[in-house]
Amino acid sequence: MRMNKLLVLMMMLMLSVSVVACDRGDTPDVDTPPVGDEGAVDPDVDVDADADADADADADADADANTEPDEPTTDRTGAWIDELVVVEEPDADKAVTRLEAGDIDVYAFTISSPQTYAKILDTAGIDYKTSYGSYTELTFNPGQCADEGKINPFAVPRIREAMNWLVDREYIIAEIMGGLGTPRFVPINGASADRGALAAEIRAIEAKYGHDMERADEVVTEEMEALGAERVDGAWMYNGEPVEIIGIIRVEDERQQIGDYFANQLQQIGFTVRPDYKTSAEAAPIWQQSEPSECLFNYYTGGWVSTAINRDASTNFNFFYTPSGLPRPLWQAYTPTEEFAAVSQRLNDSDYSSLEERAELFAEALPMALEDSARVWLLDRSSVAPLRDDVSVSADLSGSIYGTTLWPYTLRTIGEEGGSLTWASASILTEPWNPIAGTNWIYDSTLYRATGNWPVMADPNTGLQWPQRVASVDVLAQEDLPVGKTLDWIGLDTAAEIVVPDDAWADWDAESQTFINASDFYTETATALMKVTTTYPDDLFDTVTWHDGSAFSAADMVMSLIMNFDVAKEASAVYDEAQVPALDSFMSTFKGFRITSQDPFTIEFYTDNWSLDAENAVTSLRAAWPQYGYGEAPWHTVAIGIGAETAGQAAFSADKATTLEIEQLNYIAGPTLEIMDNVLAESAAAGTVPYSPTLSAFIADGEAEARYTNLAAWNEEKGHFWVGSGPFFLEEAFPVEGNVVLNRNPNFPDASDKWARFSAPAIAVVEVDGPGRVTAGEEAVFDIDVSFDGDAYAMDDVQQVKYLVFDANGDMISSGEAEGVNDGAWQVTLDSDVTGQLEAGSNRLEVVVVSNLVALPSLGSMDFVTTP
Repeated sequence: MRMNKLLVLMMMLMLSVSVVACDRGDTPDVDTPPVGDEGAVDPDVDVDADADADADADADADADANTEPDEPTTDRTGAWIDELVVVEEPDADKAVTRLEAGDIDVYAFTISSPQTYAKILDTAGIDYKTSYGSYTELTFNPGQCADEGKINPFAVPRIREAMNWLVDREYIIAEIMGGLGTPRFVPINGASADRGALAAEIRAIEAKYGHDMERADEVVTEEMEALGAERVDGAWMYNGEPVEIIGIIRVEDERQQIGDYFANQLQQIGFTVRPDYKTSAEAAPIWQQSEPSECLFNYYTGGWVSTAINRDASTNFNFFYTPSGLPRPLWQAYTPTEEFAAVSQRLNDSDYSSLEERAELFAEALPMALEDSARVWLLDRSSVAPLRDDVSVSADLSGSIYGTTLWPYTLRTIGEEGGSLTWASASILTEPWNPIAGTNWIYDSTLYRATGNWPVMADPNTGLQWPQRVASVDVLAQEDLPVGKTLDWIGLDTAAEIVVPDDAWADWDAESQTFINASDFYTETATALMKVTTTYPDDLFDTVTWHDGSAFSAADMVMSLIMNFDVAKEASAVYDEAQVPALDSFMSTFKGFRITSQDPFTIEFYTDNWSLDAENAVTSLRAAWPQYGYGEAPWHTVAIGIGAETAGQAAFSADKATTLEIEQLNYIAGPTLEIMDNVLAESAAAGTVPYSPTLSAFIADGEAEARYTNLAAWNEEKGHFWVGSGPFFLEEAFPVEGNVVLNRNPNFPDASDKWARFSAPAIAVVEVDGPGRVTAGEEAVFDIDVSFDGDAYAMDDVQQVKYLVFDANGDMISSGEAEGVNDGAWQVTLDSDVTGQLEAGSNRLEVVVVSNLVALPSLGSMDFVTTP
């Protein structure tokens, strides 16, 4: 009898030592796609039989490493520390040495190097946090070259698809990653609820697209000859010149080896490859901001991190494969088929009425994603983030330390208040900061999130939202929609019909600068599938202040609503063509906003884009909180950016800046600071109120003058225009030196210990036991043991235990639900019909356990032999 344990998606098993192993940036809901590494953004190995014994040791080590001390209590408000100094350290091994020396206190980067992890374990005084939300892929340039003498093979979808056969994911994980990962074929995180639910569909794709060099070569040959290329002495030629592939290869981590490996694979099928090794800051202007038709690159070694547990992966297709994803040249070059675009949009918009229909849409989208292959997914990474053991901070099960919005609220020296800590990052100030369309790199977003506030924040273990600034949220869903709730703080009710009120704002008129009421926008009474009502505390505008001393007001919230529309309207002075796809996607399900009260501020949001979890139905946009996706901002700092773009001196987005050959707005450094300073002086002199026909109704007398005065004083003192309302403010930023200083906001209203309550994630350990030899045509029973930290996993805490049966050819022949016996015990019975389909040879039973306590499915498996 053989038993094989796989702990936590097999991510924590190694080959030789027992170890565990970038967007827009807040939580992975419809308003905030994954953060680009981009972090990695933005975010799976054959194991020796002897590794089973090591798994238990690793589970205990992880439980210790990720367990917070007893919850501290304090009378202090805001951040626990007074100052955070942020420095750049691209070398993870050197970072561990600096941690040991006390030169830094936290290394906010996800490490997947077996050697570096071993060093962490061997170094006294160092702790670590484990996460599973980082993932690695190959990003392709899908554009046709403007130079007619050149061709870009990856402009052909079938060639991109063939790259799935060209790469050997198992080799990458075993030889490059040292076992710290699992193969990934699809745009769905291993650390997500959907990975378990769609296990059968995903396994079918894995079987189809397994490594097959010969098949890849055949497809590439067909398509290259169709392009007019010919293979001469084994090398592809076009117009008498070699077909050259330029690979932008990141150098900070294992992606350098992955990039080299892929270059070698391409060379073996006839391409001439020119590797271009770059850091994140060097690579970004090329792969993100250059026009694809310039053909400055053909592939890029991409990486992403999901900054919070992804409870709903249905938006990933729209983000990664369509122009709606980001307002950047690369995304605007995506051309999915009409069928793929339609299915992606339906998933993005929650355009389904049942879980069964949702599953059917996923089943359509998944193979289309592989046929498109704007990206080829390689692996989900198991990663650790090291820190000194006298430092405490919350970490997200998916997004690690740098991904969670909780880190600014929980970072502290154990047993102390105040003081200074040093935080090291692999890169700093990678791209310009501006709240409308600035950087989405995780290295940047993790810092500007510390300067902002939020209506809700994600649980680091489940991905469910908890209230931060809101007083209450009530969700009304149309009857029969499969909407549920887990937490008591959220209200959930149903109705046969949800009518959009006539006075709700349904669209924006950029010419008149006013919202269009539903009564004027719709030709008949409009209805919605979901209504989300957010109510803020009575004292919101008394307790929350901006860093420059300006009072937080309803105008800040209305400004965020306006900007969601205005930048994508042709009549707007800040119209940006790259923003149009995102607004079109939003408008396909949006039905209206309605502010029902300003004291307390209460807003209703009507939509057909409903959420499976009521807790996650509220987002920054739906709650009208001025988080713009690339940072929080008050209306007056957004206004000076608008002034600069209106004057044609700078632009919010990289796409527009590139097109007009002007600077992209940067609120913290660079030449646009002077431009904005001049606009500020002009605005102060004129008392400018942007979008005055609408916004002036929410601005008190003298507010505009006071705000511009405050901002001028802030810029005079700090030398930048980055203003938020969060627990830290930006004291100074030095892009050249690679240094940032964040200081505690003394006016932040919340108690410092408000978020010091999350414990270690209860990741299930799964063991499968049963007969090692099964007779075909006879019943076989297998026992499933599910535990955490040595204790049985309560049945009430288990959402689902699913099993899959694979024959000797790797084909799935059966799947179903395991039967619960008691706490920690489940059973799978394969009847005679199932075993009768198995030919003689080695077969495999795989088990997927989905917990209610953590949104990370756990896997177990067992091989068995079938005899006649």
